[in-house]
Amino acid sequence: MMRIGIIGGSGYVGGELLRLLLLHPQVEVTMVTSRQSVGEYIFNIHPNLRGLTQLKFVPQDTAELQKNCDLIFTATPHGGSVNLVPKLLETGLKVIDMSADFRLKDPGDYETYYGWKHAHHEMLKEAVYGLPELHREEIKNAKLVACPGCMATSAILGLAPIIKAKLVDTDKIVVDLKVGSSGGGSKPTSASHHPERFSGVRPYQVTGHRHIAEVEQELSALSDQPIKIGFTPHAVNMVRGILATIHTYPKQPLVSKDLWKALRGMYGNEPFIRLVKYQKGPYQLPDPKITSGTNFCDIGFEIDEHTNRLLMFSAIDNMCKGASGQGVQCLNLLMGIDETTGLKSTGFHPM
Repeated sequence: MMRIGIIGGSGYVGGELLRLLLLHPQVEVTMVTSRQSVGEYIFNIHPNLRGLTQLKFVPQDTAELQKNCDLIFTATPHGGSVNLVPKLLETGLKVIDMSADFRLKDPGDYETYYGWKHAHHEMLKEAVYGLPELHREEIKNAKLVACPGCMATSAILGLAPIIKAKLVDTDKIVVDLKVGSSGGGSKPTSASHHPERFSGVRPYQVTGHRHIAEVEQELSALSDQPIKIGFTPHAVNMVRGILATIHTYPKQPLVSKDLWKALRGMYGNEPFIRLVKYQKGPYQLPDPKITSGTNFCDIGFEIDEHTNRLLMFSAIDNMCKGASGQGVQCLNLLMGIDETTGLKSTGFHPM
């Protein structure tokens, strides 16, 4: 059994990690830290876990983590892992970081998109971007995995096959995202508080969103040329889920079989990618409602001959495939076990 510690376990990402790891057959959660909830039973903060664990939140102590754990998930706010992770790695622990602190390879991107200078930029080359569909073999041997952002995950997975197949103009890509309120974290602001989102569709950070850096980084590496994207999220009336509607323009006329070839060529054996394009029923294209609680990414497409436009659709649960589920998938790869272990669950319907 691999012994797992979670730093920052009282937030939504920490809670989702606990939901998955407490039922995982090959790991044991030994320590969960929280600065604000020390001494509290975990189930008092995450009531869905009542009956599954008697663990309490404990203070963060590197020596205790080293003694009681083999691998650490860091589920701290952005900026909270940058100085912590190097100390954990020095003790011999492996780390899966759920924050943005080691996702980007260019240290200048942290100044551009996050507004701070990276204190350990030498570690950015060492960190492996935790998207298994693109970096599976690297993740298996990593000491530090930097899990992607939720919106970046949906955008990259929706675009990667058509970028790899060179089907579209890489100068004209626009990603429009509808995002659930849990993406704002467990401490609401006046903008992220769910009552302020209820019944509305509100664009925010319509240009210059920080996840742009991840998407451009990964797609540029896949295409061997610099790629720029337009990227605009919208706050919508749901708790979990992201739907990315991606507008692209083909280099030459496409038919459906061209898309199926690209999608199946890249994702044919992927355990958590489902291709969704049907001619009947209410769910003909991806819908985040159907991915809720799962580690699946549903991908579909439509060709608009009228405007020579190719639409890609990508739906995920932002808390699972967009965060903790993907982290557990990376953990399985690090452990050398079936990467679906502990993640084989369907969504709920109806919900």
